Amino acid sequence: MTQEFDSYRPPKREKRFRNFFGQGGKRKKRGRGGEDLMVDEAQFESYYGRPIVKAPPWKHEIGAYLVLGGIAGGSALLAAGAHVTGLHELRRNARLTALGAISAGAVALIADLGRPERFLNMMRTVKVTSPMSLGSWILGGFSTGAGVAAAAEVVRMLEGHIPGEDTALVKAGKKTLFAVETPAGFLASALGAPLAVYTAALLSNTAVPTWNAARRGLPFVFASSASLAAGGAAMVTTSPAQAGPARLLALMGVAGDLIALTWTKKDMHPLEAEPLEIGHAGKLMHLSEACVIAGGVGTALVGRNRVGAIVSGACLVAGSALTRFGVMDAGHASTQDPKYVVEPQKARLRARQQAGITHDSIVT
Repeated sequence: MTQEFDSYRPPKREKRFRNFFGQGGKRKKRGRGGEDLMVDEAQFESYYGRPIVKAPPWKHEIGAYLVLGGIAGGSALLAAGAHVTGLHELRRNARLTALGAISAGAVALIADLGRPERFLNMMRTVKVTSPMSLGSWILGGFSTGAGVAAAAEVVRMLEGHIPGEDTALVKAGKKTLFAVETPAGFLASALGAPLAVYTAALLSNTAVPTWNAARRGLPFVFASSASLAAGGAAMVTTSPAQAGPARLLALMGVAGDLIALTWTKKDMHPLEAEPLEIGHAGKLMHLSEACVIAGGVGTALVGRNRVGAIVSGACLVAGSALTRFGVMDAGHASTQDPKYVVEPQKARLRARQQAGITHDSIVT
């Protein structure tokens, strides 16, 4: 009789028997003691050819959220600096960019969850050991601060065109909004860096081989990626005369991104880093590196030219997006082949045994 699971069984290998003198088959293999092996050496395979680690359910919506969260966080930080230095155009554009990016990111996040109430359920408790729980509260607080600060900028842009703006109620509302504008902007800037980086902790806190192996370097990669993306977005939307801090932030992000990504790969087992260099994810990462370098060179050489700033800024934003999608795809790819799970574990076990660590659950 057959079972429905028989379709998952690997095909049976044809057995080849040898006669008494060893003729009619493959050349005999020798074991460790020199004895003849009656069967082929064992090769590792998972049960029925299925992956050892279940692939995460996150799709491109989460990748979009990673990109937009980084842009929003970096833009809020840039807006706070512009507010302190009196660069009003840069402050306005950065605040509007932060609100637009986090709004679109929230839509992508809710689309992945399926129903909006699922996000509200995450706000019922605070769990300090859960990056997802803390990330939900960071997202809520950041959105509130960014929304208030951006609303103040919109009111300024619509000055003289607001219906009933001479009434006492509207005047009181505007006065209140402008009074809380600065604290709200600084609240968003304080939560900007955690918003851009907590997703790296969220990915690293899984059993996905590539993500888990990159846990020490991935936060630095995401922070640098958010910096260059926010700087690039400000270069696109702001005149070069006021975009000086954006260019500086972008160049710092470019240097940090290249250094952090190189160090992260070296810190990982070669097999765990392999998905970042081959396949579809590898193509995205290589293209990201090209965009980041091109954007950085353009920012340094022609960043004060309006056209050059727009092209360079667009390259930086594209490079940041490709980095995040490349990391996402690499994690999915690392769950498909059992070697990405087993071989690094064997290597770590051998290293612990050679170091003389013999009295823990990992070795014994």
